[in-house]
Amino acid sequence: LQQKNAVIDAQRSKAEETLGQLKAAQSQLIQSEKMASLGELTAGIAHEIQNPLNFVNNFSEVNMELSEEMMTLLNEGNIDDAKDLATDIKINHEKIREHGKRADSIVKSMLQHSRTKGGKKEPTDINLLADEYLRLSYHGMRAKDKSFNALFELIAYPGLPKISVSPQDIGRVLLNLFNNAFYAVNEKKQIIGETFEPKVTVTTKNENGNALVIVEDNGMGILAETRVKIFQPFFTTKPTGQGTGLGLSLSYDIVVAHGGDLVVESEPGSFTRFTIRLPIMP
Repeated sequence: LQQKNAVIDAQRSKAEETLGQLKAAQSQLIQSEKMASLGELTAGIAHEIQNPLNFVNNFSEVNMELSEEMMTLLNEGNIDDAKDLATDIKINHEKIREHGKRADSIVKSMLQHSRTKGGKKEPTDINLLADEYLRLSYHGMRAKDKSFNALFELIAYPGLPKISVSPQDIGRVLLNLFNNAFYAVNEKKQIIGETFEPKVTVTTKNENGNALVIVEDNGMGILAETRVKIFQPFFTTKPTGQGTGLGLSLSYDIVVAHGGDLVVESEPGSFTRFTIRLPIMP
C-alpha cells in the first residue's frame, strides 16, 4: 500500500510539474501574441506620426523665413506688409498646433495599447478608435510588405454614443481583426493575381442598445469546419511561425469580459465578416 501511495504521489507531483510548465508556456505565448501585435502596430505608428510631424517641420521652416522677411519689412518701416506677414505666421502657427495635437493623440493612443494589463474602462468613441487602428493596421502591413495594397473603408454610424470600455483592450481586438482581414485579402491576391481588388470594410452601428463593429473582407473566406474552431486557443490556419493561434481567442475573451459578443460569418471563396457587439450602457 505504501509503495502504491508513493507511486501515486510521484505521478501527482509529475502531473503538477507538467501543468506548471504548460501554464508557464501558455503565459509566454500570450505575452508573445501581445508583443507581436505591438510590433505590427509600431510600423503603422511610424507612418501615421510622420505625416503630422512633416507638417510641423514644414510650417516651422516657412515661419522662420516669414519671420526674417517680416523683420526686414519692419526695419524698412513697411508696417502694412509686415502686418500681412504676421497674419500668415499666425495661420501657420495654428496649423503647427493642429498637427502637433494630432501627433500627441497618436502617441497617447499607442501608449495605452502598449500597457500589458487591461486598463480601466472609460467613455470611448468607437468610431475614432476603429479609424485609428484601421489605418495603423494597414500601414503596419505595408511596412512588412511594400507590395501590399488594399482598399479600406470605415462606414461610421453618425452620433454613435461613447461606450464604457478599456480602449487599449478593445484596440487590441480591433487590431487583430483588421490584421487578419488584410492578411486574408492579401492571400487571395496572391492566388488570383492582379484582377482581384482586395478590400476591407469596417462598419459601425447602433443596434438595440449595442454598438456594433463589423469587419468584412473579400478574401478567401473560412470553411465551416474551421469556423467552429476559430476562437479556440492555439488554433490557427496560418503557416508555421506566422501565428500563435491566440489572437482570436484573446479577442473573444476581451469582448466577452466587456459584456459583449464576437461572432463570425463567412462564405468560402467570397467573404468573412466578424461582428463585435458591445453594450452601449455598462
